[in-house]
Parts: sequence; structure tokens; C-alpha cells
Amino acid sequence: MRGSAASTVTVSPTEQDARAGRQLTALLTCAMAFSMLQLFLLGALGPRLVTELGVSPAVLGLTTTIGFGTAAVLSPAGGRIVDRIGPRRSLVVLLILSAAALFLIGAAPGAGLLLGAVALGGVPQALANPATNKAVLRAVPPARRGAVTGLKQSGVQLGAFAAGLPLALLAGGIGWRGAVWTGAGAALLAGLWALRVLPADPAPPPAGPRTALVPRGMVAWLAVFSLFLGAGIASVNTYLALFGAQRLGMGPTAAAALVAVLGVAGIAGRVGWSKAARPGRAEWLPGWLACGALGAAVLLAAALLAGPLVWVGAIAVGVFAVSGNAVSMVLVMQRAAPGRAGQDSALVAAGFFGGFAVGPPLFGLLAQSGRYGPGWLLVAAEFAAAAAVAVLWAVRDRRDRREGVA
Repeated sequence: MRGSAASTVTVSPTEQDARAGRQLTALLTCAMAFSMLQLFLLGALGPRLVTELGVSPAVLGLTTTIGFGTAAVLSPAGGRIVDRIGPRRSLVVLLILSAAALFLIGAAPGAGLLLGAVALGGVPQALANPATNKAVLRAVPPARRGAVTGLKQSGVQLGAFAAGLPLALLAGGIGWRGAVWTGAGAALLAGLWALRVLPADPAPPPAGPRTALVPRGMVAWLAVFSLFLGAGIASVNTYLALFGAQRLGMGPTAAAALVAVLGVAGIAGRVGWSKAARPGRAEWLPGWLACGALGAAVLLAAALLAGPLVWVGAIAVGVFAVSGNAVSMVLVMQRAAPGRAGQDSALVAAGFFGGFAVGPPLFGLLAQSGRYGPGWLLVAAEFAAAAAVAVLWAVRDRRDRREGVA
């Protein structure tokens, strides 16, 4: 009897819930990583692409424009789709399309197919925030949503780390195409994991009146904030490794490591700031984080005079700039009306992706002629504009709440 009792392992419902919660968080983190992995791979492998594929720095910036331009245009529709079909179906589609886009990038013989593959990769980007936010609202208790949101948003920076270190090292051994195809295979495995782990979606709700695609109120302010923030972040992601290789004398692997460092700092920043984004404090965090991002851009410009500052600047971009988007999503989930979480998340994400589409081409015009100093000052100006929008909204929001305005 003793032996039989000792060999029986009982798992309490609380432990089962905790295990399921950890698995869900890990899956959502992976989905966010794969949705934007192509961006970081193109940035981290930029020196190799310029040399081996013959693309110019301007075309490298154009890849980001096409990918995120597609995501910005499709995001409002993506939010409606997620609200309609549910997070499980949306996440499986996201991961399959991410794998397809990565496979095509690895197969690209030149700029034409490369740009087409990047455009396809804009679709999972449009689905990522609404699908993962909807999954959090459906399965995570309110007290834990801020922490889980920070963790899953840190998946974007996990993608940056994967592109900047393990995949960049792999590219040194088996070539950049093999490294990209490895990412495609991993995305397919994550899609199978999502099919196995996520609960079935509920029946689609009855079709109601179509909601407006024009953001209003807080969503509009956060969309504009995200536009400027995204423009600066995308320029850093796309050109940081190329800057290290062309102007600071780094080798391709060391330059790609800058993206990995930024990614690790972004993970820590997104998790930490999202946990701190409680009501009453969350409204002020976007402005403060954008101010920190402004300082990070100045450090990157100063690296032209003191090279080691590029590492400090990369860390600061991760801690401050990339954390602003995670805090925006926490605010959306704290305030979204019932049934609007997917749509509101998508509208804010559309602003962010619009910034990603606009920023790199502007920076690329300067990088083409080697003018990285003015390029980083342009990024600083974009972060300053984001800070101004965020602070102005926080002031207006506090006033409206005092006056009882909805």
C-alpha cells in the first residue's frame, strides 16, 4: 500500500492551471517572435545581404517599408478577423504564414522575390497583436494580464536576439539562406504546437454593426505615438548592424551581435515596464520611455566619436524604445470596451507598423551616402515627437478623468 501510494503523483487543479498558464505564455511569446523575425533577420544579416545578394542599403530599407506597409494596411482588417474567428485559428495562420515568408526570403535570388516575401510577412505581423491580446483576455486572470502581456510582447525582442546571435552564428557556418530556412522550420513547429495546446475557438459571434476603422480617443493618441516610435525603432533595427560594420569597423558577426544585445535589453524592458504599468501610472509611461529612447539615439550618434557607446545605445534602445509598444498594449487591454480588444489593438499596431514602413527609407537615404550621424539625429527627432504626443495625451487624459469625461 505504501509503495502504491508513493508511486501515485497527484497534480492539484491549481498546479495544472499554473502549468497551462506558463505554456500559454511561452506559446504567445514564440508567436510574437516569429511574427517579426524577418525584420530582425534582414537587419542582422544586412551586411551579408549587401555583399552576397547585391542589395543596396536603400533596398534594405525598402524591405522594411514593404513588410510593415503591408502590416499597417491590413491591421484594421486583421483585428476584425481575430475578433471574428478567434485567437487559436488566427495564431495557427500567423505561424504558417511566417514560415512561408521566411522560406521565400531564403530562396530569393535577388531583390524582386525578396521584396515579395517580405510583403507576405506583413500578414502575420498584422495578426500578431490582436490575436495574442485576445488570447490573454480570454485565458489569463485580470491580475496577471500586465505581466503576461509584457512577457509575450518581449517575444519580439526574443526574435531580435535569435536573429542577432544564434541565427547569425549559424549563417557564418551554413550560409545566410540556411539560417533563414532554419527559422522557417521552427515557425512551422510552433504552428503545430499551437494546434495542440490552444483550446478550440468559440463559435463566431453573430455579425453586428461594422465598427469604424478610424481610431478615436485614447486609441488615436496611442496610434500616433506608435507611428513616431515605430519609425525610430525600425531604423535602428534595420541599420544598426550595417552601421557597426561600415562605420565602426566591426565584422559581420560582431555587428549582428548588436541586434542580439538590443533584443535581450528589450526583453527585460518590456517585462519590467509592463509589470509597472498599473492604472494611474501606465498613462505616463509612454512619454517617459520615449524620452529615454531619445537619449539612446543620441548615444548612437555619439558612437561615431567613441565607438563603445554603440553598445550602450543599443541597450538603451531596448530598455526604453521597444518597451513603449508593450506599455501601449497594456493600456489598450486595460481600457478596451467588451469585444473591442482585437480591433483596438490592431488600430494601435497599424500606427506602429506605419512608422516601421516610413522610418527606414528616410534613414536609408542618409545611410546610402554614409551620413549615419544625421541619421541617428533623425531617429532622435522621431522619438522626441513620440514623447510629445504621449505626454500631451497623458495630460489631457488626467484632465478628462477629473472632469468625468468618458
